[in-house]
Amino acid sequence: MPHSPAPRRSARWKPLGALLTALVLGCAGPASAASPASFGPTPPHNPYLGPDGTATMHGDAGSSDTTPLAGPGAGTLSSSRTALASACPTILVGADGYPVALCTPIFGQVPTVHLLDPADGSSLTTLKLTKGSLLGGVYAYIDHQDRLVVADGSRSLLRIGHHRDADGGWSLRVDRSLSLASVVAEDDAVTGLAPDTDGRVWFATGGGVVGTADDSTGTVKALPLPAGELVANSISTAPEGTAVTTTHATYLLTSKAGTPEVVWRKAYDRGSARKPGLLSWGSGSTPTFFGPARGSEYVAVVDNADTAAHLKVYRTDDGSDVCSIPVLTAANGPGSENSPVGIGRSVFVAGTYGYPYPAVPEGAGTSVPASADFAGGLSRVDVRADGKGCGLVWDNTLRSAAVPKLSTADGLLHTVVRDPLIPGTRGTSLLDPYRYVQIDPDSGQVTRSTKVGVGSLYDTLQMAGTITPDGTYLQGTVTGVLRVSAR
Repeated sequence: MPHSPAPRRSARWKPLGALLTALVLGCAGPASAASPASFGPTPPHNPYLGPDGTATMHGDAGSSDTTPLAGPGAGTLSSSRTALASACPTILVGADGYPVALCTPIFGQVPTVHLLDPADGSSLTTLKLTKGSLLGGVYAYIDHQDRLVVADGSRSLLRIGHHRDADGGWSLRVDRSLSLASVVAEDDAVTGLAPDTDGRVWFATGGGVVGTADDSTGTVKALPLPAGELVANSISTAPEGTAVTTTHATYLLTSKAGTPEVVWRKAYDRGSARKPGLLSWGSGSTPTFFGPARGSEYVAVVDNADTAAHLKVYRTDDGSDVCSIPVLTAANGPGSENSPVGIGRSVFVAGTYGYPYPAVPEGAGTSVPASADFAGGLSRVDVRADGKGCGLVWDNTLRSAAVPKLSTADGLLHTVVRDPLIPGTRGTSLLDPYRYVQIDPDSGQVTRSTKVGVGSLYDTLQMAGTITPDGTYLQGTVTGVLRVSAR
């Protein structure tokens, strides 16, 4: 029988609906590509997942935030916005090339799935999901049959397909549903989910329950983590197991006949309080699998230590330490809410310290200090070739306002930055300009950029961008979806 943990109160972890509660409302020449092959492999492809680079918010099952697709290439960069009156943190693309966006409307905050037209980004059809008292559903993925896999407010695991109608139009339908209510308490919600290499869906809840679900057999099993450990980010899978980072520690788990078991646990410095620009008291990282041999021999997260943020790298097999190294020091912003980018021996960390979220999740706690200027910062760290320690390659003050993506096709980092209204200052305002940028991963320098908009309508709110098969960069904002392309 599945284990049913005692109900425990959890926070509204990561839902953009909670973040929206308080919301009122020059191009340079093309960059020369770096050498993608020099970075090494990406995590192994999961056969139960859609295309690498576009199947999850963080690109793949290992959350590497890499993509095999090239972004906007040579030509004049241009941008457009699809206004959906919704924050759209998750934009995924299946093998058929149709983007699927999971959005939270500003008004009503009922999570809604949009099927987007690949040609212009317009919404072809929508499907509203069940809104619960504690809404999960920010994290989702595209499976190997181009279905969106998500947990809704009813604590049900859904597979949502998009289908051609008889009249040639489109519809979104729930193709399969499995209740998780036997292991997920009524006052809890699924925070993150990902498939393993056996086809089971692993999930973690805000309240600290990790489980597996097999919606072909209806089997659901779970393991409650130690009391007080909450899960505020998504999870990652690799052939070695499932990585989960709580507000206290990082875990690697495997399963025995579907029952989760802990292989190792590594506590990190969570600091004395939540920091401004972070949404929980603890690491803001979805754990990242990476490595130079098989693409998954290391796991990386960023801690929440008081005086500095440290990149923590562990060996996947046994959890032993590879390194703990300060990052984001040039920007003097000790905090990151974003998953690191990982490939080969390299890790890239974007800082979010002081980012002005319109609201924070319920139960996140008061930040210390109460507010701060948005520091930003981007750091590259490389694991040494012998696997014994790490070194800082470069560290800058770039203010990324989204989760960067590294393309192995064009050798560039892609993101959106939030520039200060008054150049040379560190403050933020409702009139800040936003730019799409391409960054050389060897130097950390911006090689190409274009303005995408000015003001809060264009706030990318540290959400992840996605590159589509035709080279378009899609980026969620608090009001819809940005499209950046070259022509």
